[in-house]
Amino acid sequence: MGKPMRKGSHTTTRLTCHIVWVTNYRYHVLKGDIKERYRELVIQVCEVEEVDILKGVVSKDHVHIHIEYPPRTSISQLVKRMKGRTSRLLQKEFPKLQKRYWGRHFWATGYGAWSTGNITDEMVQAYLEHHRSKDDEDNSDFILE
Repeated sequence: MGKPMRKGSHTTTRLTCHIVWVTNYRYHVLKGDIKERYRELVIQVCEVEEVDILKGVVSKDHVHIHIEYPPRTSISQLVKRMKGRTSRLLQKEFPKLQKRYWGRHFWATGYGAWSTGNITDEMVQAYLEHHRSKDDEDNSDFILE
């Protein structure tokens, strides 16, 4: 499932995210050669951005992708690059898409993104709560150890 940790000169991270976006009007256009070319293009964008694809699915009208990414990466900018590059090149390479998307908007506006990881929110909360002293009367969610 990708590299266990990403190490920088001053950081150790494992940032993962599940992202979903859809074709404009939910048209079923991600089929055959278009679907295969689309996958190639997304892989290229991810390689340039140093993003590891942990798993992905290209459906006929939407895409799911589970990634591991470097801390400098903005998910919104990454999705913008993936959607922009693929839209431009697919419409250039497949003229029938230009007819369907005469306004050049291949992808619907927006996307969904959810952080993923190897521990739950409850596990992090319990670990942090463990730092509260037994005689602490301050019930703040920001604990002073």
